[in-house]
Amino acid sequence: MRLLGYTRVSTASQDSQLQVDALLGEGVQRRDVFFDVTSGSKTAVSRPGMKRLLEYAESGDTVVVWRVDRLGR
Repeated sequence: MRLLGYTRVSTASQDSQLQVDALLGEGVQRRDVFFDVTSGSKTAVSRPGMKRLLEYAESGDTVVVWRVDRLGR
């Protein structure tokens, strides 16, 4: 079982470091953090980072997010 992290910001001018720090603090390895810069209204399959995360995840893995709204609306 792995902890996989996901961060999302809406614009390139926003910084995801707060989210990354929180994920690392929960035990997610930096190599297992996936990123997106896109609106929360976009579907998971239209987000490159989320798509990579879903393809990488295996049964038993846990996805960790800073706040649930980072997953979408």
